[in-house]
Amino acid sequence: MNHFDYVNGQMQAESVKIADIAARVGTPFYCYSTATLQRHYKVFAQALADAGLDAQICFALKANSNIAVIRTFAELGAGADVVSEGELRRALAAGVPADKIVFSGVGKTEAELVLAVSKGIMQVNVESEPELEALSKIAAERGVRMPVSIRVNPDVDAGTHAKITTGKKENKFGIEWTRAHEVYTKARALPGIDVVGVACHIGSQLTEVEPFRQAFLRVRDLVAMLRADGFDIRRLDVGGGLGIPYESEEPPHPDVYAKAIKDTLGDLGCKIVLEPGRLLVGNAGILVSTVIYVKEGATRTFLIADAAMNDLMRPALYEAHHTIEPVTQPKADAPRQPVDVVGPVCETGDTFAKQRSLPPIKPGDLIVFRTAGAYGAAMSSTYNTRPLVPEVLVNGADYAVVRARPSFDEMLALESVPDWLK
Repeated sequence: MNHFDYVNGQMQAESVKIADIAARVGTPFYCYSTATLQRHYKVFAQALADAGLDAQICFALKANSNIAVIRTFAELGAGADVVSEGELRRALAAGVPADKIVFSGVGKTEAELVLAVSKGIMQVNVESEPELEALSKIAAERGVRMPVSIRVNPDVDAGTHAKITTGKKENKFGIEWTRAHEVYTKARALPGIDVVGVACHIGSQLTEVEPFRQAFLRVRDLVAMLRADGFDIRRLDVGGGLGIPYESEEPPHPDVYAKAIKDTLGDLGCKIVLEPGRLLVGNAGILVSTVIYVKEGATRTFLIADAAMNDLMRPALYEAHHTIEPVTQPKADAPRQPVDVVGPVCETGDTFAKQRSLPPIKPGDLIVFRTAGAYGAAMSSTYNTRPLVPEVLVNGADYAVVRARPSFDEMLALESVPDWLK
């Protein structure tokens, strides 16, 4: 469910007309709905509570790292899952308590580990033996033992896009589950490490619950072995990855996902840590764009929008589908024709949709790309020296620009010419 609907023929975000925001902010821009963000979080949290799980939700900032979005979740009790120093600093700036922050990621630098230790975050999800040794040295030098969950790679195929699967043995993430006990034994002997749990994350945009069950059962077996060897395993970080509908997908409801956790891990007496990202923000955001031209090609019609692949990378990167609609509601009997929706960037890959059936749309019309709240603004760039697009957060009848569009002067001021070129 989302809160972007046609009202009297015009699309609104909650009680605000999209066209009114576009008139003030300009296009392209991202728009997020507070009501949708809150609803998705509450539905997910309630499913975990109904299953009787002792759970901590840590929003995965990589999906949407806007501070206002993070603060919205923090006020509901969410922690944060971060994968960089920048994301850790964003989480803290947004008001997430340090003891609700999990630091994940396969390539943490020394500076990032120093920051994590100094801030006293909940735990570091360690993904390699060199990282384990580096973290122990940093923590021991500061006279602390850092809480750690070791990320285990269960060699389970998530059945999702190859670029977003993370739990197979050929992926770069985690420790192979067959070596996990050996690495845990090594971790216990290190002076700066406090082994508190097991972490596992098999991928993103999963539309079936069975891969989760397979991974959780392997985690369960590992916990049994570790406890038999005297380890005090008290947290299980089960990652995120539950999918959302972009087109015709029918992912499991959070109730079904929570039951899978309960059935496989619920009797272990562990705190369950979860890292949802896309699930919470995907349908809570849209990208709004203006059609610049309608170009009649030799074999097809092109709608050329002012949004581009640098603003929304998912179609170019993953061949991803985003529903495209005009901001002004078309008549029910309006004829439709297949068109290619493209951006102005000088790349053939700057294509949002091929032969998409759309109602008549003319230059100057506003269009929206739905389900753009996850991995939209967070993955955007300034390719072709295009400014990062603004982000707008709506709350009922109010809205605010929560990331401004930089001017060209501000962009150019970040660069300089060396003396020998002056």
